[in-house]
Amino acid sequence: MAALKDISTIEDIKQMVDSFYGNVRKDDLIGPIFNDKLQDRWEPHLQKMYNFWQTILFDVRAYSGTPFPPHKQLPVDKTHFDRWIAIFNSTIDSQFEGPITEEAKMRATNMAFMFSHKIEYFRNIEKQ
Repeated sequence: MAALKDISTIEDIKQMVDSFYGNVRKDDLIGPIFNDKLQDRWEPHLQKMYNFWQTILFDVRAYSGTPFPPHKQLPVDKTHFDRWIAIFNSTIDSQFEGPITEEAKMRATNMAFMFSHKIEYFRNIEKQ
């Protein structure tokens, strides 16, 4: 089996993002949420994700914005974020390995944890 290379180019990021969201779209738990929210706007979302990951991993200022607000009202909880991370890690591990790959997995895990807790926090505030 050939060794996998690390994420090192925008093409690698596109491959990572496209294959990850391809797997997400097919998932029985989180796929319907993404497909319902994005509908026919997958292309702009994917472009935004290319820019986001390029900024995060390569320190290229391709993305500006605040990623949390669009996720705040989604019907998701920790179970959904756990699935998101499982799909992300299995997708990326099947294609890449190395320090930048590990950085991507760590950043994704941290984002999922933060988003999950912030969503729960705002839901609890709204219940009061």
